[in-house]
Amino acid sequence: MALIVNHSLGMKKGKIAAQVAHGAVSATLKANPELLEAWFAGGQAKVTLKGTDDEQLLYLHEKAKLAGLNSCIIRDAGRTQIPSGSLTVVAIGPALKNELNQITGQMKLL
Repeated sequence: MALIVNHSLGMKKGKIAAQVAHGAVSATLKANPELLEAWFAGGQAKVTLKGTDDEQLLYLHEKAKLAGLNSCIIRDAGRTQIPSGSLTVVAIGPALKNELNQITGQMKLL
């Protein structure tokens, strides 16, 4: 699973952790059951990546969908640090590593 964080929002570490958790849970709940079983058996690998802005995150979401991968957009409720509706995370997967690399392989780790 790849979790891409919107760096342009300037979220603090705790906020990032919460938003990434929302992404991981949402993507897991929407995953294909067979892929999910294999992902659980393989240790539930996740990577957190640095996204630049809304535009990049939306592009990656669409690219993942076009490739047939599960992808979830996470938007904040606006109760703490950032405005309501802010695009915080895109979660892609669970998916095979080579499939994720085709979408996010050139991105930097957060």
